[in-house]
Amino acid sequence: MIKKYFNTSGPNIASEHYTLIRSNYINHGVELVNQKRYFTIWAPRQTGKSTYFRQLAIELETQDYKVVHINLENDRDSSLEDFFIYLIDEINKSWKTEFNSKTMKQFQKNITDINDKKCVLIIDEIEGLNPALLNQFLHTIRNLYHSRENHCLKSVVLVGVSNIVGIIKDNASPFNIADNLELDFFTDSEARTLLEMHEKETEQLFAENVKLKIFDITANQPGLVNAFAQRLITQYSDKSLIEYDDYKKVEHWFLRKTIDKNIQNIKNKASEYRSFVEKLLFSENKIEYDIDKPAIEFLHTQGLITDDEDDNVKIWVPLYKKKLFSAFYPYSNGESKLFFRNIEPEDLFINDRLNFDKIMNGYKAYVKKRGFNHFREKDKETGEYLTLKESAMVYSFETYLQALLDLVEGKSYLEPHTGLGRSDLILNIDTVEYVVEFKVFHNSTQFRRGKPQVAYYANSLGLKEAVYVVFVPTDITLASVVENQNEMVNDVSITTYIVRYDEEKDFEEKG
Repeated sequence: MIKKYFNTSGPNIASEHYTLIRSNYINHGVELVNQKRYFTIWAPRQTGKSTYFRQLAIELETQDYKVVHINLENDRDSSLEDFFIYLIDEINKSWKTEFNSKTMKQFQKNITDINDKKCVLIIDEIEGLNPALLNQFLHTIRNLYHSRENHCLKSVVLVGVSNIVGIIKDNASPFNIADNLELDFFTDSEARTLLEMHEKETEQLFAENVKLKIFDITANQPGLVNAFAQRLITQYSDKSLIEYDDYKKVEHWFLRKTIDKNIQNIKNKASEYRSFVEKLLFSENKIEYDIDKPAIEFLHTQGLITDDEDDNVKIWVPLYKKKLFSAFYPYSNGESKLFFRNIEPEDLFINDRLNFDKIMNGYKAYVKKRGFNHFREKDKETGEYLTLKESAMVYSFETYLQALLDLVEGKSYLEPHTGLGRSDLILNIDTVEYVVEFKVFHNSTQFRRGKPQVAYYANSLGLKEAVYVVFVPTDITLASVVENQNEMVNDVSITTYIVRYDEEKDFEEKG
């Protein structure tokens, strides 16, 4: 018997891969086909669309449907002749027909001439079809839809990452009459079931905190759940129990050491709307979710953003947020060599714990002298800054902390949440952990809410101390903004450090 594994590329093959049968979606799809509906499956990449429609096809075939599925991903430059050669060849093999269509009219006639079969056409990556042919083809499908009682083509399923209505902006579009089936990411229960398939087959177990971390870091995106699980069982094949330390090493591998094609795609696509994405990474200003806005539509279809419970934009997958933080981070600007060069490591500790008062005083002195422009990337052609001011401040502070960790031989773990603007940095020095949250001040409400947020996260790690660093403009004089304040919040001792900055002076051009 072939040992199964977690699939990380292409549709699942149930005999080879651990595979979830998402019965609720399959049953819904069968219901739509039985109702002779023509419908779309619209979902971001790595949601399991290809696996789903193959499962749907298998179920339909048990009900005497003839199902063909084709992929148009690489048909952007196809001629009408090439398109029909491919389409008709696949149809004849799957439907056992003898079509000879070479034009849209001939294809429609071939379909309408047959009424003793129940046929289904599934087209994956419909957006990949040559735009010059797409409109014609969809109008042909519309015509067939209206007479489907009298011919064999009972259902057409179009699969893509874009909302088809957004592609065909035409009042005569067949998608005025089509339904849409949206595939969600896995639930926690579904992701757990997938991991348990491996546990039952091999008796190799995932520790409970590893499972929870996989659910969290991937937001249960099917492709990423499989990728994390497969890397863990491959890297630690000799272990009967995969533990949290194993997980952390694999997360680091995904973030720093491998070029994962899906994560790389997210990084490349995010770069096309860099300013928008940096606002999501470093600002807590709410952005209303509106799929008609180009940046939102594009980044959603790529699986980067979605809407939250208040209909605002949120970053969907925490892993992507971590990766984008690193991707936009200045590669090298020489600033780190200016930190701590006249300080002995032991001077940074007091009673065997980091002396954050001294550390933050050093950072404030650096900011006063150097500002933030060194952490902003420029467009090589226009000379305009690509990096937002808010992100430059965060990059500056993280570079400072990393220089600190290099000096004292520590490590850090960025824990971004799907909520906007939140980033908890976990410092680990000689097994002692510290929580540091840093953000840019926008208003007093946001400033106050940040404290219980960081207290909540510290409590989740079993820590009773946390550091809260907030960048505040010099013209803010609110009573709530108190320098170096220490207070108890939900049983956590939180020390707040205010880093003042001058909008003009600290971002001015340096000679």
